[in-house]
Amino acid sequence: MAHIARYPLVRHLRGSGTTYVEQIRNGRTIRGGVGAAFWFRPLSAVLNEVPVDDRELPLLFHARTSDFQDVTVQATITYRVTDPAVAAGRIDFSLDPEHGTWRATPLEQVAGLLVESAQQYAIDLLATVDLAAAMAGGVGPVRSVIADGLRGDERLAETGIAVVGVRVVALRPEPEVEKALRTPTREQVQQEADRATFERRAVAVERERAIGENELQTQIELARREEQLVSQRGANARREAEESAAAGAIAAESEARRTVTLAEARAEGTRLSGAAQGEAEAARVAAYADVSEAVLMALAVKELAANLPRIESLVLSPDLVTRALAQLGSAKAGAES
Repeated sequence: MAHIARYPLVRHLRGSGTTYVEQIRNGRTIRGGVGAAFWFRPLSAVLNEVPVDDRELPLLFHARTSDFQDVTVQATITYRVTDPAVAAGRIDFSLDPEHGTWRATPLEQVAGLLVESAQQYAIDLLATVDLAAAMAGGVGPVRSVIADGLRGDERLAETGIAVVGVRVVALRPEPEVEKALRTPTREQVQQEADRATFERRAVAVERERAIGENELQTQIELARREEQLVSQRGANARREAEESAAAGAIAAESEARRTVTLAEARAEGTRLSGAAQGEAEAARVAAYADVSEAVLMALAVKELAANLPRIESLVLSPDLVTRALAQLGSAKAGAES
């Protein structure tokens, strides 16, 4: 707001760089401009102060779609007074010369004008679409229709107000309806998540099956190789037994041949020895043919004595000695005769 210094009979006004200040006297504009400063008499001066900076106007209103659903629109309008002299002629921007404050509420009038116009354009648009289409379209169509409508509004142009920009922050239905609208999407997302979970489980099961098959094939291959190993070991054992049996047969045959040969050699030796002994005995018997009986008896006794065991002591009875002497005498008598 402008700063007014009070002095006796006169006042001094000092504006700012973002406000347009003008002085009117007797229906004529005496002076005016942005950032103006001047002296005036309070009893004869009419002062107007119009802000020329960009101003933000937030608005929140309700609209109804073609299917009778309530929608809340939250937006922000940026506007600026482009012709302050015209705006001061259409809206009361007059100042109190004593305190430097507005006598009325001009910014509220401007806000009301902008809000009502913006609401009208948004309501007209939303009334032609249903709730699903409005939610699907988003805030873009609403922002465009409000911006185009306000920029082309003749009343705003005649008031010296220009819309710099429009931002639509949100376009929301009632909470219950919004929840109901989210349900299909939520269900679809949940179905996609379930499908991804099922696919992941299917892939895991398939991998487990592949791993199980690989393990089974490995076990089968190991069993087959073990069977081959057992067969090979059996064949080796049979071959070893056959070789051992053949070697044993050869050894037994050799041993039998050796035994037969030894037996034959022993038999031949025994035969030759017997023959030799027989011939020797025959020769000895032939040698004894002409020997007397007494000599033969003596030789027999001698042979018997040589083959008898050792006698430590010998007891001769008289009868035995008498009989031996009788036989010896008879033998001698027979030899003499």
